[in-house]
Amino acid sequence: MSTEGMEYDAAHIEVLDGREAVRKRPGMYVGSTGERGLYNLVSDVVDRAVGEVLAGRAGSVDVTLTSDGGVRVADDGAGSEGADAPDLAAQLTSLHVESGPIGRRTAVIVPFGLRLFVANVLSSRLTVEVRGEGIRWGKEYVRGVEAEQPDTVGSLTGDLGSASGSGTTISFWPDTEIFETTCCSFPVLAERFRQLAFLNRGLVISLTDERPADGVRRVQFQFPDGVRDFVAALDAEAGACPRADVFAFEQEDARMAGTMEVALLWGYSHGARIRGFANSLATHEGGTHLDGFRDGVVAAVTEFARERGLSAASDLDARADLIVEDLTAVVSVKLDQPEYLGATRTLLGNTAVRVCVAEAVQEHLGNWFAERPERGERVIDRVVRAS
Repeated sequence: MSTEGMEYDAAHIEVLDGREAVRKRPGMYVGSTGERGLYNLVSDVVDRAVGEVLAGRAGSVDVTLTSDGGVRVADDGAGSEGADAPDLAAQLTSLHVESGPIGRRTAVIVPFGLRLFVANVLSSRLTVEVRGEGIRWGKEYVRGVEAEQPDTVGSLTGDLGSASGSGTTISFWPDTEIFETTCCSFPVLAERFRQLAFLNRGLVISLTDERPADGVRRVQFQFPDGVRDFVAALDAEAGACPRADVFAFEQEDARMAGTMEVALLWGYSHGARIRGFANSLATHEGGTHLDGFRDGVVAAVTEFARERGLSAASDLDARADLIVEDLTAVVSVKLDQPEYLGATRTLLGNTAVRVCVAEAVQEHLGNWFAERPERGERVIDRVVRAS
């Protein structure tokens, strides 16, 4: 093979800085330039606001789809007289600045997690406003570059001044030069935020759509019972009649440096519906939290059968799949140091989580069976009949 004309040296290397790299290969940072990437872009900004609520610095998040194609994300945090402004400015302009601490009080609802910088670079325009104790500070960016105007301080007008009270508002317009569509679906975002509210019981999150010609539409989500409400909703969506026998518990375990929240019920339709989440991110591929959940359920059912002297106890271990077959369940863990296997963060790998969740599920579910023996007997009877 001839190598003529194939010379390659340092002169051929193109070095791109953060902004140029993101705009040239946007799919690497938000997943795609289609709808998936658009929703990831929105979620990157919502992540930051939700994190303020989970950290106790704010109480609610309001997301608005504006009539001119923009998205406005506002929280009601303290604002701290603009003390948050330098940090926000750094997050918006540097690929290497974290958008807040990663830990159990962080909501990660998209797998990429580069947040504000990428949102800024992939928006044709972005404005940010920090409000606190009567003082307002704002900046404007065009495709990630700060507009040639001084910081706005005091009383703001227009888009930057659309919110009142203390807090932070980020408004952005996804770039039509980057995305195949910049039209967000109200139902798609509503379902994402509904799920987020289920997984974070202290969160109040609303979605407003100003685009419809027949009038503004708005939904607000807040679920005081957290994943218990989530399981009840999943069961209702499967066509079951409303029931009150959802088993649920929440527990912290220092061994896994985090908390777990678990809810389940045995349904009347065939097939398990078990959903796992780590720091509010759906783990579609599973992981140690779901492995531990199954271990704990099987152990609790088997232990109950043996204590009751039921004949099925001898071979329940071999019927583990049948024990969890008709379960509707949500297993949510919040970890200080989540370890994901793979770049998409959909498979949790923390080894300590499996043991912690298994032990907790076995203990709490076992106590539940002891107080309601008819529930345990019904589960075992269904396993025997199914086999």
